[in-house]
Amino acid sequence: MSTTPISEQLAKLSPTSRASIERLLAHEWRPHDLSSFPRKRLAAVLVLLYEESGQLRVLLTTRSKALRTHAGQTAFPGGRADDTDVDLVQTAEIKFREAHEEVALPLSSPHIHVLASTAPFISLHKLVVTPVIALLTEPALITTLTASEEEVAAIFSHPLEAILDPHLAAKENLVESGGEDWIYDTEFHNTSVSTVPLLNDALYRMHRFRSIASPIKGLTADILILVAEVAFGRATSYERWAEGQPRGFAAYCEILGFPESAS
Repeated sequence: MSTTPISEQLAKLSPTSRASIERLLAHEWRPHDLSSFPRKRLAAVLVLLYEESGQLRVLLTTRSKALRTHAGQTAFPGGRADDTDVDLVQTAEIKFREAHEEVALPLSSPHIHVLASTAPFISLHKLVVTPVIALLTEPALITTLTASEEEVAAIFSHPLEAILDPHLAAKENLVESGGEDWIYDTEFHNTSVSTVPLLNDALYRMHRFRSIASPIKGLTADILILVAEVAFGRATSYERWAEGQPRGFAAYCEILGFPESAS
């Protein structure tokens, strides 16, 4: 990854994008000690941002329909920790290796800058997922990416700000409404509230965003909502939470009986 000071790269961005990256850098991301969790429970994903036409976009993939889990769903590059990973910091760094395997993102590039790691998220499969936010300062690299046939059905991107205000995606070449990739009767954003047995029947609001490929939903959507709220310094234009929905890593740990993990 790049050793060039990020301050030198920010000058190349539009004022809006620069302000968003500065907010991500300045935000006090709360660190967590995950050493008490089994390695098989740990995962990390890469939230790779880049600027195109003056706006920040995020790199996403559609998982192959041949995969055993989350087939055909939208995801970030990344995955579970390896047994050889020394600690979570190394696990986060190694997600670049997995991005290389999945979409041929360069293993070592002076144009990729790690910005931060957010607080972990817990998936419905009880994986503890740490998002790693990075900035790509050479957008031309996106055109060189190639999907791994075994793992990735499509590589695409989405405007980050449209996660806060879904109507901003109207200029995108979105998938057909009513088709396989957007079966909902809403135009850009769909939600539903359900009880989650895993969380002692607590309510959970599922968010789905229409894209140029597969819907952005579930944990991927939740991660992007957090990143977008920090980057743009404002809340979503829609109702974010269900009534009484657990919020944050500590709340999920308490419900699931996971070990104390906040440092």
